Amino acid sequence: MQNQRQQKNLISRLQTFPITSPTRVMEVCGTHTVAIHRQGIHHLLPPGVRLVSGPGCPVCVTPGNYIDEALFLARNGSIITTFGDLIRVPGHDGSLQTARSQGCDIRIVYSPLEAIQIAEKTEHDTVFLAVGFETTIPAIAATIMKAREKQIRRFSILTALRLVPPALLALLSGSSRIDGFLLPGHVSTIIGLEGYSILNRFQIPGVMSGFTPGDIISSLVLLLEIITKKRHDIVNNYRRAVRDQGNPLSRRLYKTVFQPEDACWRGIGVLPNSGLRLREEYRDFDARSRHSLPTSSTEDHPGCRCGEVLSGMIDPPQCELHGTICTPETPVGPCMVSTEGSCQAWYRFG
Repeated sequence: MQNQRQQKNLISRLQTFPITSPTRVMEVCGTHTVAIHRQGIHHLLPPGVRLVSGPGCPVCVTPGNYIDEALFLARNGSIITTFGDLIRVPGHDGSLQTARSQGCDIRIVYSPLEAIQIAEKTEHDTVFLAVGFETTIPAIAATIMKAREKQIRRFSILTALRLVPPALLALLSGSSRIDGFLLPGHVSTIIGLEGYSILNRFQIPGVMSGFTPGDIISSLVLLLEIITKKRHDIVNNYRRAVRDQGNPLSRRLYKTVFQPEDACWRGIGVLPNSGLRLREEYRDFDARSRHSLPTSSTEDHPGCRCGEVLSGMIDPPQCELHGTICTPETPVGPCMVSTEGSCQAWYRFG
């Protein structure tokens, strides 16, 4: 009973929070986006406060030409291993799901280590599609080190790894007006408070949040308090999972295997030092070094506005394709494919 009373008080604080000027808050993480819409939290905001989506869904920001590279490898005899969400993302020449229906060997795995096990039992090249943010990068780095230790020669990765802080920096440097960030809980477990120090340049506050309704609502109230006081603190409101220093061991692990590079984010463009590539000593496990992959266009489907959604410029219903030719059953853009995509969240929950 006491817990219910506390939650009601928290909801009331959010609904009646005094805001004197229009305020835009970006929820960076796709998991937050889904939770906010599923629980109807966006209907609890006080007048003048607007939540916009950010580029925190790794499948959504993976460019179409990456899918084309994976399709080329699959159609030329490689075994492709991938996390499930990626299989339906459209490239310029179909999707991995389409290729699998045509006889290509494409397998869904739940850990990159499963890809090593597959590679050990086959004479075909096995490629793991390395897509993800700071949360999944340490496990992929550990997999590469394991493959090197066991001398597994038929294993490689096709990288599309992305780093969140450079993307936030690019958004603030561009035309998106953002007054504060609801920062991703999972990524924060790795990078901690220091990972968001770049926000200080723009004096933009942020609150690291968990994913329950109570987590999100309390984090929004805390963020609005910081904004109205004209401060730019970065606050850890997810202390049961996130340490202020993050996870230094995981950061050292992936920095041993990978180094930063400029990378393309679907719909946003090339962002400096926002991606990772294998270091020279691990280059034998780079699928691009092993195979001569074709180049293809990075342009999206005409009319698809996923890039503007991921930048917080528009809400999904403002895209002319949303809910018409672009649905979860017939997705045109990746934001409608992924279970963490903003377009699917808006379509499913309104």
